[in-house]
Amino acid sequence: RKKLKSTSKYIYQTLFLNGENSDIKICALGEEWNLHKIYLCQSGYFSSMFSGSWKESSMNVIELEIPDQNIDVEALQVAFGSLYRDDVLINPSRVVALLAAACMLQLDGLIQQCGETMKETITAQTVCGYYNSAGTYGLDSVKKKCLEWLLNNLMTHQSVGLFKELSINLMKQLISSSNLFVLQVEMDVYTALKKWMFLQLVPSWNGSFKQVLSEADAWFAERRREFGGDVAFLESAQGSAFAPVFAHLRLQYIISDLASARIVERDALLPSEWLSSVYKQQWFAMLRAEQDNDIGPQEINKEELEGNSMRCGRKLAKDGDYCWRWTGFNFGLDLLVTYTNRYIIFKRNTLNQPCSGSVSLQPRRSIAFRLRLASFDCSGKMICSRTTGYQILTLEKDQEQIVMNLDSRLLTFPLYICCNFLYTSPEKRADS
Repeated sequence: RKKLKSTSKYIYQTLFLNGENSDIKICALGEEWNLHKIYLCQSGYFSSMFSGSWKESSMNVIELEIPDQNIDVEALQVAFGSLYRDDVLINPSRVVALLAAACMLQLDGLIQQCGETMKETITAQTVCGYYNSAGTYGLDSVKKKCLEWLLNNLMTHQSVGLFKELSINLMKQLISSSNLFVLQVEMDVYTALKKWMFLQLVPSWNGSFKQVLSEADAWFAERRREFGGDVAFLESAQGSAFAPVFAHLRLQYIISDLASARIVERDALLPSEWLSSVYKQQWFAMLRAEQDNDIGPQEINKEELEGNSMRCGRKLAKDGDYCWRWTGFNFGLDLLVTYTNRYIIFKRNTLNQPCSGSVSLQPRRSIAFRLRLASFDCSGKMICSRTTGYQILTLEKDQEQIVMNLDSRLLTFPLYICCNFLYTSPEKRADS
């Protein structure tokens, strides 16, 4: 083993770095490399060049055209050097340039190694660059991994830099997904979009992230004064490009809270037609719960759950006892969620209400839900996760039900809990 290792080092130093016994010179980007055809033929690019009827097959000096701006001299140095050694140490800060060079030279092994490096080093600083590069160079597994990272971390790893990098198309994918890890409720998704849209429109702004919301509110307030209150921002020339993203907000779970509804109305970002249709939808939902014997979903409708379920979540900073309410369920069902002694418990909260008409008093009430738990390291990489999958749960008045028992492998804190709920029968929705 020691002899093989020293041989590899000798080949790299003598043949590549020193260029001894070179039979071909490669010129690119103002630099020259004295290399060897027998080693270059490991590259699909050079193998085709030397084996075909190309004029380069008989030339001793080849001038390479580099059409990709991501490729630089350092990336070519590493790519050429990889042909003379057994392993390559890839610096994550250089991986995109090296991937570009590897793709041009058709170095499949190096391309794969770049992809693995990218998947292992996804952070808030690298995720958008990696996602775009994976799309450019056909690394679907890296693209998928970046999308998963963003779905898991968008609400917890927000920064000025990340929000400036997130494209409209990518943000649309995230906001439309039922797998978006939402903390706390849907209103927080709206607030995040407002910050993101401001930073997309004013990319020169460079304050701290804590200042973004107040700056965004002031900026949009100035636009309202310009419009005179007659046009929603998403209907304006500046805002229309962002409408497809905001269209995937689940507004029915925002306007059910008075404070949130007032903020949305004040901001005047959304077209009035969007809001009026949702207000009507929620009014009918309340009437069905009170008067039409709507006891909730009776079977799993995955399409309905993924497109229209309530998204909400909590962060548990440390082990202990926690209890919270999903107040969006006051159209017929008020739900208490408790974490205690490694159990997640749902309770139908019926009798202990300030207003007797705020919840359904039907003997039995059903919800469709999916509960997900996950813990992440400091870079946002998932350490472990668990899910119930989509289920139907039927509860009597004030009945409790254990929905998940945590094992010790999941007790890595902070622990994130994310839920998807559907509490009205899909076939009875008001817009059907």
